[in-house]
Amino acid sequence: MPNTSAQFDSVITICRDLFQKKMKDYGTAWRVLRPSSITDQIYIKVNRIRTLQMTDVKMVDESEEDEFIAIINYSIIGLIQLEKGFSDEINADEEETMKLYNFYAQKAKELMERKNHDYGEAWREMRISSITDLIYQKVLRTKQIEDNNGATLVSEGLDANYFDMLNYAVFCLIKFKH
Repeated sequence: MPNTSAQFDSVITICRDLFQKKMKDYGTAWRVLRPSSITDQIYIKVNRIRTLQMTDVKMVDESEEDEFIAIINYSIIGLIQLEKGFSDEINADEEETMKLYNFYAQKAKELMERKNHDYGEAWREMRISSITDLIYQKVLRTKQIEDNNGATLVSEGLDANYFDMLNYAVFCLIKFKH
């Protein structure tokens, strides 16, 4: 039986490494983004994945895997922005930023482990295209919650959707590798 916890850690290590390298290149310029802009970035990424899955024509040299990594990193950025708010300061402390990255990655892992227990790792039998559609649905839900100024009557909030998109993207990357 696969060790989902170790597979999750392996995927997050790849994502964290890229995040940290981009932070060296760009600083934390993403700090200026409002949550709705982050959601739209995730929308762009998942929409591209869906297009690639439905057409098999790729005109930009970025793989589906690259886009799933971006969804994970943007989801963590979204969670950080929900906590800290957006800022005009684009040079946030790197150590603090990485602590926040690790905090939210760990929270996502804990959530994934609880849900995997209850759902019996059903995602392992799903197609990557179906999981992609779930991410797409979550991003559309997130956009609707943002359009409602964060108000929900019975649904989970923005953070829950970011966590789900992150975990679904991790599942897709695990499925690509195994």
